[in-house]
Amino acid sequence: MLDAVVVGAGPNGLTAAVELARRGFSVALFEAKGTVGGGARTEELTLPGFRHDPCSAAHPLAVSSPAFRGLPLERYGLEWLHPELPMAHPFPDGTAAVLSRSVGETAASFGPRDAGAYRRLVTPFLHRWDTLVRDFMSLPLTALPRDPVTLARFGLVGLPPSTWLARRFRDERARTLFAGLVAHVMAPLSGFATSAIGLVFALAAHTRGWPVARGGSQAISDALAGHLRDLGGAVHTDYEVKRLDDLPPARAYVFDTSPTALARIAGFGDHYARYRYGPGVFKIDYALDGPVPWTAPEARRAGTVQIGADSAEIGAALRAASREKRAPDAPFLITVQPSVVDATRAPDGKHVFWAYGHVPHGWTGDLTDAIERQLERFAPGFRDRVLARATAGPPELAARNANYVGGDIATGAVSGLQTLLRPKLSLFPYATPHPAVFICSQATPPGPGVHGMPGHNAAKAVWRRLRQT
Repeated sequence: MLDAVVVGAGPNGLTAAVELARRGFSVALFEAKGTVGGGARTEELTLPGFRHDPCSAAHPLAVSSPAFRGLPLERYGLEWLHPELPMAHPFPDGTAAVLSRSVGETAASFGPRDAGAYRRLVTPFLHRWDTLVRDFMSLPLTALPRDPVTLARFGLVGLPPSTWLARRFRDERARTLFAGLVAHVMAPLSGFATSAIGLVFALAAHTRGWPVARGGSQAISDALAGHLRDLGGAVHTDYEVKRLDDLPPARAYVFDTSPTALARIAGFGDHYARYRYGPGVFKIDYALDGPVPWTAPEARRAGTVQIGADSAEIGAALRAASREKRAPDAPFLITVQPSVVDATRAPDGKHVFWAYGHVPHGWTGDLTDAIERQLERFAPGFRDRVLARATAGPPELAARNANYVGGDIATGAVSGLQTLLRPKLSLFPYATPHPAVFICSQATPPGPGVHGMPGHNAAKAVWRRLRQT
């Protein structure tokens, strides 16, 4: 009998399997798709030689992750590449605000009226980042904060809505960039703890950057899988699990799946019936004949580029997708251009680029024209650079990755109490109604992103049980 079986080979399932194998437990991992990766895959979606990331591409949380930083992933080929600027946010007048590794450069891009306010916002946390990120991403209730004073100070700033934090700024440039940071998790700007979301992304840029993985996000997953195999773990792909009986006998079962899928497979009925899924996204991967022709020079040097004319436009786009249940006329876009720093992603002189906008949960329309109109506002002539495109709305995203229910790439709404307490209001979020079954997907704390911490945290809960039995 195995000690543990892990279902789902996304970053969290892989991390959970690695953590258990590191502690001497026998582990087997089962993945429905033909390759490991989940939200961290790389594929030729458009033309030969153009290597795209179907989901996550830039990794501010991965490079800061206590789970990943504790593993020898570089031995297995993972190399982080840092663009000159982590992120840029261009404006219609051809200028841009930036999120730079330098706090000073970032503050200066906001203008003199807000430079000081921004410095005062981030400076108290910069030198305590590694401890802070470990504290707020750790297993709830079982890991005492290493720096409770800084964590409490962060909570005072981060728990209110981002619209409150935006009042610190007098001009629109800082407000717009910060609104875009919050929108990375598809949360309405007025939601609970949205200030923390924006602040985490900003601090991550200043401390460890927003890198891409050389060769694509698949490198992260392949490094985790390689480490798992060297630890004696088994990896089985093309193995769809429809019920617990499909799996070999084990002392514990760990699911990197949506709560909905877990309930169906394990026979938990309506246990997760109140769990809410959020808006979906419409994503386009592009093969380009050259770099994106951004009007703002800063955007040409950035790995990630946010697109939204101002905070009002960003807020309207989020409300349209989440509350009004319609596609926004001017979608807020998150775009990533990995080939500005990684020449292995496309043939010589060519580039890969992706963009997505928010749409209602399960939306079946086509947002291509609206997305490209937005891109042309800030990069005139963009369409002329397009060699090929691959589009994916909510149905296609859910087909590629079953965890993206209704196109929700966060595997659950990041709003209200569910921002922090997911998948249920429970002191033990990785436990389920069955004492030997656990959940470790991004539907559990600390939430969405490629950072492996739900898997790391769930593994702690699992090995504590295994040592008791």
